Parts: sequence; structure tokens; C-alpha cells
Amino acid sequence: MKRALVCGAGGFIGSHLVKRLKQEGYWVRGADQKRPEYSATAADDFLQADLREQGNCQAALTLPKGTFDEVYQLAADMGGMGFIHSAECEIMRNSALVNINMIDAAARAGIGRYFFSSSVCIYRDMEPGEPELTEEQAFPALPDNEYGWEKLYAERTALAYGRRFDMQVRIARFQNCYGPEGTWTGGREKAPAAICRKVAEAKDGGSVEVWGDGSAIRSYTYVDDMVDGIYKLTHSDLTVATNIGSPEYVSVDELVRTVADVAGKRIRIVHIDGPVGVRSRNFSNERIYSIGWRSRFSLRDGIARTYPWVEEQVRTGQRLAG
Repeated sequence: MKRALVCGAGGFIGSHLVKRLKQEGYWVRGADQKRPEYSATAADDFLQADLREQGNCQAALTLPKGTFDEVYQLAADMGGMGFIHSAECEIMRNSALVNINMIDAAARAGIGRYFFSSSVCIYRDMEPGEPELTEEQAFPALPDNEYGWEKLYAERTALAYGRRFDMQVRIARFQNCYGPEGTWTGGREKAPAAICRKVAEAKDGGSVEVWGDGSAIRSYTYVDDMVDGIYKLTHSDLTVATNIGSPEYVSVDELVRTVADVAGKRIRIVHIDGPVGVRSRNFSNERIYSIGWRSRFSLRDGIARTYPWVEEQVRTGQRLAG
């Protein structure tokens, strides 16, 4: 039986990844400073610890006998656009500490295969309709925010350790991921969850507020597709950073209309000032396609699976508040 450590297992993607690895027959330890918020962890063992501390990284990697076959490093201080723009110092410090300490501990523990979750935030701002960027076109580097700069540094750190310690490193650059059991309120939620919440709170014929003019272009990847990409990439021969995302690109206003359609509501969009980020993201997925991965869920399909869950959270919150 293979053994895997999932760092960030208390978070959204990490908790879903634990479930996938269990389905594949792994013994899994989860590690995070918090447990999953919405359901019990599927991990065989869970270490609740602050992975910014080197000693905790070493403890997470310690087994009674032998070593882990694989380490999946998804732990990070992150959130939606509002958080990314308001918590630059926390993002740079906290995520850098986790990434440096975990890759160092994994290398010295003799881990053979190490997955790191990066982000398409490492790319520059783009114009709508601009040709897709390949992974190599991340350089010369010009990320739009500090979250992207930290991720880019962490990529290079992981690759350097891989070379020095002969460790197989796999790096995925995530596009926006969404789905059930993701953060949906509190300021760290990403656009799909935030829009689902706003539409669930609105009456039929009501309005929702959107930061900016609603024209920013994004791609949104359903969590099951993302986890499948992580698993396939980790077990592939791809030794360079690889984009994982849906080829379906929509504006923020189109995202709102998709959610409203799934909800069966007539919704008016009100544009307000707020952090928007880059104007467009448009990236090539040819590298991940080369190992047999394709996204299976359209945006509407994914929202149809996400909106009912968010709606239930809103209803539960309203009942408790009442």
C-alpha cells in the first residue's frame, strides 16, 4: 500500500485530494493547522499543526517505519481577490515559510516524489482575446500580485531541491478552482463561491454586486477535474511546471448569469469599485493534455453541483441567525 502525505488537507482542494487518494488505495496522512470545515477528513491519520514551523514539517513526515512514497504540498495562506490584495505580507511570509520548510524536510527525509501546487497568478496581466500563454512564457516574470511572486519563488525552490536531492518534483499551476465544501463567505472565498452566495441571498428579480465592470475574463476549474489533474500529473513524467485548467473562458458577468440560470432566478448585476486583478487569463493546457487529462465539467455543470451546496449553507446560516 502506497503512503501519501497531503499538506493543506484541511483546505478545500486538499480535502478532496485526500478522498481521491483513498479511492486509489493509499494510506493517507493529512496535515494542516485546521481540520476540514464542512465534513470529517477521509485521511487515515491527521496531524493538526502549523506547517510554518520546521519541526512540524518534520513531524508530519515521520512514520514508525519507512517513508512516504509521495508528498502533496497544497498548504498556503490564500483566498480570493479581496484577500490577495489586502494581505500581501501574510501571503508572502506564511506561504514562503510553509513551502521552504516542507520542501527542505521532504528532501532530507528521502521523499521520492513531491507535488507542489502553484498558480496561474505567476503569469502577467493579459488582454482579452490575447493568444494563450504556454508555461515557458511565464518568463520574463511579471506577476500581477505578491501571491504570484511567492508561488513563482516556491516553484524554483522546489525544483532546486529536486535537483540537489534527486527527488521527483511535479508542479501544477492551478486555474481558479471551485466546488462543494469550498470557502463561500468570510472574505477568502473565490469568485464562483462568492457569486453563488450572493445569488442564493438575493430574491428573484433582485441584484448582486460585482467588483469592477464585469468584463474580466477567467477560466474556472471544477474540483473533481483539478484533483484528477493533480493525480495524473504527479504520476507522469512531466518534470516542468504544468497548467491545469478548463479551456472555457467567461467574463465575470457571464459567471453571474450562469449561476442565476442554475438558481432559476432573474438577477440584476450592479458594478461597484473593488479589486479586480488582471483583465484576462488565457493559458495553454496542451502540456497536461499530453498525459491524457481533460476537464470533464463545463462551467454550468460545475455550478449545478456547487450552487445547491452553497445555497444550503446560506439557508442554514439564516436559520441559525433567526
